[in-house]
Amino acid sequence: MAVILNVEHLRKHFGPEPVLSDVTFQVREGDKIGLVGPNGCGKTTLLNILAGREETEKGKVETLGDIHIGYLEQRPEVIPNRTVLEEAQLALASLVAMQKEAVLIAEQIGNITDSSEHDRLARRYDRIHEELMRRDGYNIDYRIERILHGVGFTDEDLTKQVSMLSGGELNRLGLAKLLLEEPEIMLLDEPSNHLDLMATEWLEDFLKNTSVAVILVSHDRYFLDRVTNRTFELFMGTVDDYPGNFSKYTVLKEDRLAVQTRTYEKYVEEVEKAKDFIRRHHYGMKAAQAEDRRKKLARLEETPAELPRKITTPSMSFPKATRTGDIVFRTNRLSKSYHSRLFHDVTLDIERGERWAILGPNGCGKTTFLKCLINQEKPDSGTVHWGQGVRVGYFDQQIHVLDDNMLVVDAIRPEKKVFEELDRRRLLGAFGLTGDQQLQTVKSLSGGQRCRAALAKLAADDPNVMILDEPTNHLDLWAREALEKAICEFDGTVLFVSHDRYFVDKTADHLLIIQPDGRFRVLEGNYTTFRYMVSKGLIADPFLPNALNKPESAQKNTGSGSSLKVLENRGNNNRHSGNPGSGGHKKNTSKPVKPESAKGTQSENSPAVHGRKYGKNQNHGAVPSLDSSTPKGLKTLAEEDKKNKWGDAAFKEEQGRAPKKEKKKRKYPYRKTSDIEEEIFIRETQVMTLQEELLKPDVVRDGERIKSIQASIKEEEEALKQLYEHWEEAAELNW
Repeated sequence: MAVILNVEHLRKHFGPEPVLSDVTFQVREGDKIGLVGPNGCGKTTLLNILAGREETEKGKVETLGDIHIGYLEQRPEVIPNRTVLEEAQLALASLVAMQKEAVLIAEQIGNITDSSEHDRLARRYDRIHEELMRRDGYNIDYRIERILHGVGFTDEDLTKQVSMLSGGELNRLGLAKLLLEEPEIMLLDEPSNHLDLMATEWLEDFLKNTSVAVILVSHDRYFLDRVTNRTFELFMGTVDDYPGNFSKYTVLKEDRLAVQTRTYEKYVEEVEKAKDFIRRHHYGMKAAQAEDRRKKLARLEETPAELPRKITTPSMSFPKATRTGDIVFRTNRLSKSYHSRLFHDVTLDIERGERWAILGPNGCGKTTFLKCLINQEKPDSGTVHWGQGVRVGYFDQQIHVLDDNMLVVDAIRPEKKVFEELDRRRLLGAFGLTGDQQLQTVKSLSGGQRCRAALAKLAADDPNVMILDEPTNHLDLWAREALEKAICEFDGTVLFVSHDRYFVDKTADHLLIIQPDGRFRVLEGNYTTFRYMVSKGLIADPFLPNALNKPESAQKNTGSGSSLKVLENRGNNNRHSGNPGSGGHKKNTSKPVKPESAKGTQSENSPAVHGRKYGKNQNHGAVPSLDSSTPKGLKTLAEEDKKNKWGDAAFKEEQGRAPKKEKKKRKYPYRKTSDIEEEIFIRETQVMTLQEELLKPDVVRDGERIKSIQASIKEEEEALKQLYEHWEEAAELNW
């Protein structure tokens, strides 16, 4: 691929120390580059220099050929007196002008009588027509609507005034304009901010398939993994170039750091030995040798070994939680609406030690649900009961928990607890705020620093239940990793809202999924579980517009022609069994449902009504079918009507008479699902590495090497096929 951008020896200061000291790299056609680094390392500054918005003190940025660079900043500027559609059309202003000129020339050709002028206009018309065809200029309206819909705008939004848009909507509009421009190089600074999961996945697919080169700053690790094929690490003022996406970068980074550490330690050892020899033999019989060592030391100090590029991870942790009752929160038919229905008839139990993630499209009421739980919002109907000994700590998106005018070290002081200043400073240090940062006022902190301070205050309050609303906002990749570890090690209960799919994957063991129409479903597992169920057609995707309660493929999976109905949420919920990637830390005794054929068709709702639970194990497992023709794990409308007619006790008695099925025999030896998942991940990573190997120029020219790699890929895929089957068996029988 041809080089289209050349960057050499950039330097930039904003204080005594340089933000950029010696940045050098090249960008080739089609590169998808993830620019990563800790908060404050200069990523946005580098993008501003590449876009020509800031001057560099030293070095140069060269574009080779007629290259246009487009830049999406974190807060794009738009003109307020236009509609969303009109603002988006500005990105294709040149094509719109060509269209108008083509229409005008066509009219002139029809009216002109001079043959020479006719020929001139015809040639001009042909050139415009060819350019419009080349740039797809006859489908402008379709392109604009496709991009706007992709980033989350509806048809009604297209006529909305830009002045009425929220900050998140303005960001999405700026992103749409950049995508429409299709420059040769796109610079994207946190493009997935303010996008829900559906819009984020749409953007991932768009960037992955475009031929445009991309330099991307993002803290979304899934986003980086799916889009990028190179990774630039900006740290200590320089850039290190790594092949592959973020996951591959983390592996290569560890290896490279080990080499750098050994090299630096060897350098320090040689310097110390030389100094010691010179000091001991400066005078005496070995004075000549000491002089040689002095010269060697001078050469070593002229070219010192580079410090290892180790990016430190803060050692975040939360104190040991005091014990609560078995049920932490019990909601009964909880409903809330504003201009439209947010959530409706939510009835569920949240038990001690569980970690719940709340998923749903933007505006579905995730934050409102959390506030209803902790009595900051009043529901329209329904009740919330707290368990015994519950002490809640709340992290809100806007970080209102901190007083802007107080010093950070004082702002985290708990109200009803003796907490000395030295202990508070140690706590702030554990969350990555050190030195003078602790003695600044809260309002002078950056977004990432405010977030860390709020998390430190949360730890200082000693909660046994943590409610977190977008806790990863403004945190860099390393701080997110530390927070994931801290939450997983916390022995209390956690509920959180997050758009960071990787964070959800690492921390959640239960999902509450709020649909656009206010219904809900509960799923045991994490984000990988959720996507797996959607991909198998077992649940509908709530992030798709007009998502159905039951996906079409679920009926096909039943293996019969009968129409099987899935209940709406009538104050009930269902906890699904673990699936690949499930992050559950607490064994659940409910019988899992195998995600295939009829067994995969699951109820949205469990038989938990008004806090009562049914079934042999007294938990939220699927209710045995009253009709042997109904697939196991599916509760039909007839069952619900029968329960309502007979009452809870009679329904429970009838369920107890359901015939028992013999336990399925194992095809594979017993293994923990977590062990199988780990092997699946390792083998999938190996397949990805081998596939990347096939694209290398030296491999492409070596036929034998290609055959060998293809054989290895086939071998790994066969092993993966068996592992998937083994995992499904283990998920069903390991109980």
